[in-house]
Amino acid sequence: MYDQSKNTDECVIANLIRAINTYLIPYRKTLRGVEDVLTQIPLAATKGNFRKNNTTQPFPTAEILKTAVCNIRAQTLTTIRECLLSATDELIWKQDEDEYYAPESDLGNGYRANNLHALLIGPSNAKYYHPDFTLGIFLLGPFTFYRDHFHLAPELYLNLTNRTGWRFQGGEWIDYGAGSLIWNDSNNVHATRVYDEHFISIFSWTRNINSLCKVFKCEDWKKVEQELHDSQWRDKVHNTGVANV
Repeated sequence: MYDQSKNTDECVIANLIRAINTYLIPYRKTLRGVEDVLTQIPLAATKGNFRKNNTTQPFPTAEILKTAVCNIRAQTLTTIRECLLSATDELIWKQDEDEYYAPESDLGNGYRANNLHALLIGPSNAKYYHPDFTLGIFLLGPFTFYRDHFHLAPELYLNLTNRTGWRFQGGEWIDYGAGSLIWNDSNNVHATRVYDEHFISIFSWTRNINSLCKVFKCEDWKKVEQELHDSQWRDKVHNTGVANV
């Protein structure tokens, strides 16, 4: 899959996958799940009609995407950042409109309005085809709470953002920095809260990718969302002097 092609989209997407692969290699023996991702990446096949079917239309979060990529500042992520900047316009970016969840799932309006993803490898909307594995980019807007949820598919995150909050099994919040790796085993409950900068990450589902996500209700959802709203209010007052949010 790494053969260079005359097609620009294949070159830049392959380069991005290569950069991700290179970053993960040192962790293959020390973090569970990394080996699974590294094993599946070479099995993906080029999808020849990708550009023909790439009918992405302008979306309201396009500026959020550009800002998020430009905010990747860690030196260890420079290659991934540069490759992602080159590949951004060649990818199919989509918002999750509850297609990964059962109907009536209580995801909250914050997540619905502030999420974006693109696949590099997967069964559809990706340059490289794999029937039961995905590798892609996931983004959330500032001050967004991605409520507690779980899924059958095991999942790896490579965080590109300087700081985001995570909790697992409804436990205490822990902040993770840029370059950190998070492995969510099958059906492990997890949630994410985003602070003042956009959250952007590499993600991978290693198998069972057609299974739906399920929400895991926690009693403090409203409290977490109110705290983020208050932080957004303070941030806006500090930056503009305007108190209306």
